[in-house]
Amino acid sequence: MPDSDLVIRARHVSKKYCRGLRRSLWYGLRDIASEALGTLGSHDRLRPDEFWAVNDVSFELQRGECLGLIGHNGAGKTTLLKMLNGLLKPDRGQLALRGQVGALIALGAGFNPILSGRENIYVNGAILGRSRTEIEARLDDIIDYADLREFIDAPVRSYSSGMHVRLGFAVAVAFRPDILLLDEVLAVGDVGFQARCFNTLSAFRAAGTAFILVSHNMHQIQRYCDRVLHLSHGRVGCLGPTSLAIDAYHREMAARAPAPGDGNDFSTPNGSGRVRLTSAHFLNSHGQPVERLRSGQPLTLRLDFDCPSPPVTGAVLDVLIRDREGIFFQGTNLDRGGPLDPLPASGSLEVAFDSLPANATDLHFFVALLDGHTREVFDWKRNLRLEVLGNPASPGRVLLPCHFAVRSRHG
Repeated sequence: MPDSDLVIRARHVSKKYCRGLRRSLWYGLRDIASEALGTLGSHDRLRPDEFWAVNDVSFELQRGECLGLIGHNGAGKTTLLKMLNGLLKPDRGQLALRGQVGALIALGAGFNPILSGRENIYVNGAILGRSRTEIEARLDDIIDYADLREFIDAPVRSYSSGMHVRLGFAVAVAFRPDILLLDEVLAVGDVGFQARCFNTLSAFRAAGTAFILVSHNMHQIQRYCDRVLHLSHGRVGCLGPTSLAIDAYHREMAARAPAPGDGNDFSTPNGSGRVRLTSAHFLNSHGQPVERLRSGQPLTLRLDFDCPSPPVTGAVLDVLIRDREGIFFQGTNLDRGGPLDPLPASGSLEVAFDSLPANATDLHFFVALLDGHTREVFDWKRNLRLEVLGNPASPGRVLLPCHFAVRSRHG
């Protein structure tokens, strides 16, 4: 693409923060005074308690392009967006933006909680450089898009988080910005509003609006982004094709995650202890312990137990599974097939899955052994982690087996 299509150019952008409030205030006052006197020195050196929230980040964004921004909590994503939106000044590097910027960075940001929704529309429109006449021309569209006609004259402090997001997004897109910055806040809205938002973004994108989308939802990133910038501790971990950057993010999160079973003390029960879970293992189709499995293969979860006072009757096992993003994947209750009668002095419980359809993720198992009648919990364990190898290029959470065929209508 030619340079005329470039809307953002970031070159070695860095921003530092101070951990201590008192020192942060002192450094801020000293820097303001030094800048006013023209004696402000280099920002390269870190003073006591300072750290780089964003460090040496470079990238470009073209018209009509959607750049995903991903990374662990504290990676520097929001700080980078605030610099792009002009809320923060970089300590090092250069930022060049071409066109009007719309942003939805923090829930409720830019809204005065005392003012009504209508008044906040006028205030935000003025901040964007729009005249009162221009704002009034778009006012009804903003109110209707946010679906807040009934509450538009109520103070914003009375709004729910979803109402904040609807109003913020409606204002952000009302004047068709050239660049739109979105920081996770759409996760708060309901499913219907999210679908409407992304339909709007698709239309804007076709008209040339560029986007930076921050999300922990990798399926959302995979679906909407052309490229992805992965930040790790303020630095560029990966900048490139979506699947490549998501893989880098997942590898980092897997390295940061506790090992399977970490956080579980198998020597001490978490419940009454009438039955104690002593170990947990994932087994492949050959009965061998594994920590990772390919999607579609059979899996067995084996839980070894001891009963101090056997036999125990009426026990049931609950198994809850979430993926790496915390989204509920499956719940399995062995009460469906009747209680596990009787439990001997020691043995093992096995949960067999004929096929594991999860796609390229980590699955976290939570297991609880309890009395099916009184609901007394004997013992429970959490964070039993299994890595599932799938197809990262596929945006789905599961890989369901399917077959394609062509059949003639004749003959």
